[in-house]
Amino acid sequence: MAQPTPARTPDDWWRSAVIYQVYVRSFADGDGDGTGDLAGVRARLPYLAELGVDALWFSPWYQSPMKDGGYDVADYRAIDPAFGTLAEAEKLIAEARELGIRTIVDIVPNHVSDQHPWWRAALAGGAERELFHIRPGRGDHGELPPNDWTSEFGGPAWTRLPDGHWYLHLFAPEQPDLNWAHPAVRQEHEDILRFWLERGVAGVRIDSAALLAKDPRLPDFVEGRDPHPYVDRDELHDIYRSWRGVADEYGGVFVGEVWLPDSERFARYLRPDELHTAFNFSFLTCPWDARRLRTSIDETLAEHAPVGAPATWVLCNHDVTRTVTRYGREDTGFDFATKVFGTPTDLALGTRRARAAALLSLALPGAVYLYQGEELGLPEADIPRDRIQDPMHFRSGGTDPGRDGCRVPLPWAAEAPYAGFGSREEPWLPQPAHWAVYAADLQMEDPGSMLGLYRAAIRVRRTTPGFGDGPLTWLPSADGVLAFARDDGLVCVVNLADTPAELDGTSRLLLSSGPLDDRGRLPRDTAAWLLR
Repeated sequence: MAQPTPARTPDDWWRSAVIYQVYVRSFADGDGDGTGDLAGVRARLPYLAELGVDALWFSPWYQSPMKDGGYDVADYRAIDPAFGTLAEAEKLIAEARELGIRTIVDIVPNHVSDQHPWWRAALAGGAERELFHIRPGRGDHGELPPNDWTSEFGGPAWTRLPDGHWYLHLFAPEQPDLNWAHPAVRQEHEDILRFWLERGVAGVRIDSAALLAKDPRLPDFVEGRDPHPYVDRDELHDIYRSWRGVADEYGGVFVGEVWLPDSERFARYLRPDELHTAFNFSFLTCPWDARRLRTSIDETLAEHAPVGAPATWVLCNHDVTRTVTRYGREDTGFDFATKVFGTPTDLALGTRRARAAALLSLALPGAVYLYQGEELGLPEADIPRDRIQDPMHFRSGGTDPGRDGCRVPLPWAAEAPYAGFGSREEPWLPQPAHWAVYAADLQMEDPGSMLGLYRAAIRVRRTTPGFGDGPLTWLPSADGVLAFARDDGLVCVVNLADTPAELDGTSRLLLSSGPLDDRGRLPRDTAAWLLR
């Protein structure tokens, strides 16, 4: 039976929020050492306030050896020295809140770094071994892994220890998986949640949220076997119900990274006593095709309706090819397995489509996540092979370029060294030579720029009734055209057809992603917001 939509309260800001993802290492460099830091973020808070976002989601900023871009956490209660200090993080949270911007932190519960105190104690033979999946191998001499599981980064999911045993890591070998059947693991993470909620964060994003629980028998993987040995196991829901109790103590919210093809099982994570929201990857991975986009939107809204949860809309994040590049390729879908070097891209086409997609996503019911640099229209950068740092590249044997191309430091000032990122020396990842053309200071002066479009769109979204969480009604439209109405007379039209689309001449144009033609029609790959 469908669950009723919860009554709205002032604390439901997250149901309609625009949330900006900050990848600290590449956002802005405050001390000039080549790495982005909290000082850089604090200096750019006025920019983010002018952009109009409601919250900042920070990718992991904790102490880490950075074997996986900070997702290998050594200490959840300390900020990595490259980024700053805990006191600076507390100042950032407070200063952002003064500007009306909330903070969301990232938790990586599936694993820890191999520099974490628990793992070091486990290697020394302590009782902490029980906090991980450490098993004897198979074969006459234990020379084979305990099972045939493979890493999300490629290669085996097991590495042998000097004592002959093997340990599980669904990601890199430097990221040993935690044993969530152990009560100490559960207690530690609830304590971590309280630690950050007490420091004023508004919510938590949960990395790889469907992977924590493992079948204790650790069987070989069999395609189609239900339940899966480590994805979406029923034990997870008890964990997240317990977490929800912690969040409710502080008025905090959760967003889960949940990749599941089964919509009914996906929705279970969004029941009123579990997670508040989850990322919508169907929309992100959808090609620029009207029929498939509409299907993705319909399926997403249908998934969320039974539990009364708001949808989330994401065009890009720190793990995927940037939107301008993805939409500028002949095959505009995205697949981790087919990411290759040097794919031809039409950046003009990709930019036109990315502008239209921005208005589409911001007009849909629910919350929107905006990855840093998307508001500048940044394309994916080609990283020289000898500068790539992402473990996905190395685990693939060098065939996968990895995720560094969407993590290049941002351009802030066209005339400054390294496009104003703030470094006295070359940043940790090299910027393309032409990066200055995307600089924020240039775009601030141009209302027709990508930054100008995002600023205008977020301002209209915030000040015009009908946006955010609520109903959507599809309107009659030509093939290749998406048209839908929201409350209070708001209409969004997106033209993906080859020919211009007619607009309702009785409606007032609020905003368009590009100019209309001389007959007032909407050109191809253009979106418009109208008020009836």
